Amino acid sequence: MLNFENLDKAAYPGTGDFDIPEIPSFGFSGELAKTEFIPYNYARTCGTPENKGVHFFVDDYQFARLWNKPDIYLEKLRQFKFVLAPDFSTYSDMPRAMQIYNHYRKHWIARYLTVHNIAVIPTISWSTPDSFEWCFDGEPRGSVVAISNVSCLRNPTARRLFDLGFKKMKEVLQPSAILCYGAELDGTINIKPHYTRIKEARENGRTRS
Repeated sequence: MLNFENLDKAAYPGTGDFDIPEIPSFGFSGELAKTEFIPYNYARTCGTPENKGVHFFVDDYQFARLWNKPDIYLEKLRQFKFVLAPDFSTYSDMPRAMQIYNHYRKHWIARYLTVHNIAVIPTISWSTPDSFEWCFDGEPRGSVVAISNVSCLRNPTARRLFDLGFKKMKEVLQPSAILCYGAELDGTINIKPHYTRIKEARENGRTRS
């Protein structure tokens, strides 16, 4: 076994042309809509992880350490109610090889976490329609999934690509429920961005005072 890129820890059976590890399906829970999801970079200092979920809709450097040394973070992540699969970037202007590599890394980490008894919700991402050939590889059908539309709605081109991928995702994966981080989207369960929660808390504090 090669001793790099985490292959020394585990090599999972792959799907599609690029051997993407499969992520198990995640069943719907009524607690999802009531759970506060915090960014991964706040997870280590969270004092009440049993009441929260963790998302990775932050810059990749904030969670690169999870890929580099996954075993260090298993115990902490296991304390959270839900953990979304890491959202390694698949931007449309990235080289295709890098997009596929990041898709693989997302799936390897997600599978590794589930093997270590962490409740992982699949995170779905795409770039251009060309990515539809591989971006759903390894994803479960009929599962709860998570997506993000942050920064996708400001630019007409980005909005068009988001809408195309969102439609294709629903067609291919037929998810039982969709968590959406960012702006509210019809037919999804909204996850408020952390900065929005902080702003609301500050405003509520001013109101009470």
